Amino acid sequence: MDLFTFQYTQDSGWSVDEFPAVDSEQTLLLVFGGHSFLQDDAVIQNLLQHYPSSYAIGCSTAGEIFDGKIYDDSLSVAVLHFQQTRVKFVCSHVVDDSQTEAVAHKLATDLAADNLAAVLLFNDGLHINGSALIRGLHGVFDQKVPVTGGMAGDGEMFEHTWVLCNGKLKENHIAMLGMYGDALCFQYGSKGGWDIFGPERKVTRSENNVLYELDGKPALSLYKDYLGELAEGLPATGMMFPLLVFSEQQQDLVRTIIGVNEDDGSLTLAGDIAQGASTKLMHANFDHLVTGASEAAGEIKFDCCCNNDQTLALAISCFGRRKVLKDRTEEEVEAVRDVLSGDIKITGFYSYGEFSPLSSGTCDLHNQTMTITLISEQCDS
Repeated sequence: MDLFTFQYTQDSGWSVDEFPAVDSEQTLLLVFGGHSFLQDDAVIQNLLQHYPSSYAIGCSTAGEIFDGKIYDDSLSVAVLHFQQTRVKFVCSHVVDDSQTEAVAHKLATDLAADNLAAVLLFNDGLHINGSALIRGLHGVFDQKVPVTGGMAGDGEMFEHTWVLCNGKLKENHIAMLGMYGDALCFQYGSKGGWDIFGPERKVTRSENNVLYELDGKPALSLYKDYLGELAEGLPATGMMFPLLVFSEQQQDLVRTIIGVNEDDGSLTLAGDIAQGASTKLMHANFDHLVTGASEAAGEIKFDCCCNNDQTLALAISCFGRRKVLKDRTEEEVEAVRDVLSGDIKITGFYSYGEFSPLSSGTCDLHNQTMTITLISEQCDS
């Protein structure tokens, strides 16, 4: 595999004089950028016109990761020219969130094949229920097909997010890319690092990803009591206090607020929250967050990767972590780099939710994690 990473910033322009001349049907472009490109995507179009035969996938962010540093309103780009791995891209508009599961199922079916090795997944971070999306994949992809990716973001605005679909920046879309063949090296790791506090509370009323009541009381009201003065910054400040959701029927999950409704006192979460489940609030411990990022990298095995300098580490971290770490956010990216080989190139973004397999092998939506995907080709490729 031939790998190239570069970026665009408003002040400096492109970090390369020429785009790598590797356009082909086995070339993949990963493009992560600020929400502002939705209003003016001329720079992205300039990039894509150099790769008419290649496949491009990506989304807007709550911060771009490039070469171990974090940027805003930039573009972080990785170009992967596979030697033997075949790629296929699909995307679709979701008119209404009630269609999410069916749309995701159709896209997964379009990608499904006996030699499907892995899938990358990105979606609108505000109008698409990540849990419903994942349900659409179940039954199509078995546990042998890992799915990783993230939900698009737009910083603290929570207004518009975009996904790259057929060369255009689109809202309310799901984009998926399948990679095929035995040559692909695709490893992943995902960890959190948040601390639990406060009493256990029962979900007494919820519907899909909307939480109405905890212990019979309006969820928004209870949340505001905990946040105090920080409640004025909702929903952005809610990212700093995610919910741990647990029950006998499912593995523990973390859910993050992406919207509030003052009229009915509800909270909209990035994924489903089951009625009858138990919850506890979580808060950040700086050292634990950085340790969690390091542990995510430590979960990855390097046994199938050939050349480290031709291996991409796709790092997707939750915006809530950035809200807490603030000026020290780069320390979690540095912690990842310390575990990985120094030759491995790192790109990625801050998201509103992360997709990664659970320990069982089944993919699920996570919030408040650092999720790392290593992409390369095996030595015999």
